[in-house]
Amino acid sequence: MEKLFEKYNVSRETIAKLKTYESSLVEWQNKFNLVSKSSLETAWNRHFLDSVQLWEYIPENARTMLDFGSGAGFPGMVLAIIAAEKQKELKISLVESIRKKTLYLKAVKELSGVSVNIINDRIENLSPQVADVITSRAMSKLENLFAYAYRFTNKNTVMIFPKGKSYSEEIKEAQKKWRFNCEIKDNLFDNEGKILVINNLSPIKGEK
Repeated sequence: MEKLFEKYNVSRETIAKLKTYESSLVEWQNKFNLVSKSSLETAWNRHFLDSVQLWEYIPENARTMLDFGSGAGFPGMVLAIIAAEKQKELKISLVESIRKKTLYLKAVKELSGVSVNIINDRIENLSPQVADVITSRAMSKLENLFAYAYRFTNKNTVMIFPKGKSYSEEIKEAQKKWRFNCEIKDNLFDNEGKILVINNLSPIKGEK
């Protein structure tokens, strides 16, 4: 799937930064439980390329991006490394409440030399602001993600949420409380899952 990098015209230097990132993940996993042990052997596909594919859905005119529940940096840090080459104007903030994970994110920031804002706090503690893009991977169900994200959106904000095989059920549940436009995209690395690309989010009257 290295053709994925060719598709986005990503340089060898950026790929090398991601490979260094992958090596650091293996090293830090021995100290902290950053990702599931079962996924570590296939980390390049499972975490890195799975994050890279989201680049396709980030608008060219986007200037601010929030990544919720960043964990070990998927997808937010991976996208920040790509943005450093492809879209320098895009300012990315990674929001992670677990301190040991933000320590790792700061280490990756130093290793890669990218400009990214790392926030060690809970999402609900952040000051309201409008982001052009919001991403989150494996943090919560869709209706909960909307509850977190709404304060940071306007009708043009693009939300990019990879989801597993229960994505259709999550959409149905979310539609009970929220109005939104949703495009369902194939996930190249999860045959059962999809990537949800969402905008125009608003609560149904009486719900929030």
